[in-house]
Amino acid sequence: MAISTELLWALIGLLLTIGGTFLPASVAVPSRDWGHQAIQMYALGITYQFGAGLLVGCVAGKNPATLSQVAYVLLGLTPWFPVFSKGGGLGYLAEPSFGYILGFIPGAWICGYLAFKAVPKLEVLLISCLTGLLSIHFTGLLYLGGLRLLGVVKPIEFIQLLLKFSVEALPGQFAVVCAVTILAYGLRRLLFY
Repeated sequence: MAISTELLWALIGLLLTIGGTFLPASVAVPSRDWGHQAIQMYALGITYQFGAGLLVGCVAGKNPATLSQVAYVLLGLTPWFPVFSKGGGLGYLAEPSFGYILGFIPGAWICGYLAFKAVPKLEVLLISCLTGLLSIHFTGLLYLGGLRLLGVVKPIEFIQLLLKFSVEALPGQFAVVCAVTILAYGLRRLLFY
């Protein structure tokens, strides 16, 4: 892929990640009442932000995906662009959720690397997205453990934060991974690569 194309995909990934930070993830479910054609929306309790890096990884590869997430993290750590969900700036380094944001970088790289190791099939893209998600959680847990060792997070808070960020979020994240996999598969077929 040409450098200009990779930069374009990195910019797309950055914009999708920023937009996804403020867009709550939800699923549409048809109403059980057959008399109405209503569709009910159910919130998943997460945002689409992590899915942007995975999508770019699946569609454009490891370099643009990683670059977009590095740019997102650096942009969020500046005091001028509060693009993280709770603001931004260097003070965000003490936030327990920052490790998961930091995990977007290796998650995007791993996802992009695996997505282009084989012919793009749904299974390949799903495995690459799930591996990227696992990498995000692994990095987040390491960071959370580091905050615990430094005394920033107390033992009881550690367990609560672990449940909040890694256990309670998983069902919604699996739904987003499924959506990213299908969207990436369609885009790869549409773009002929």
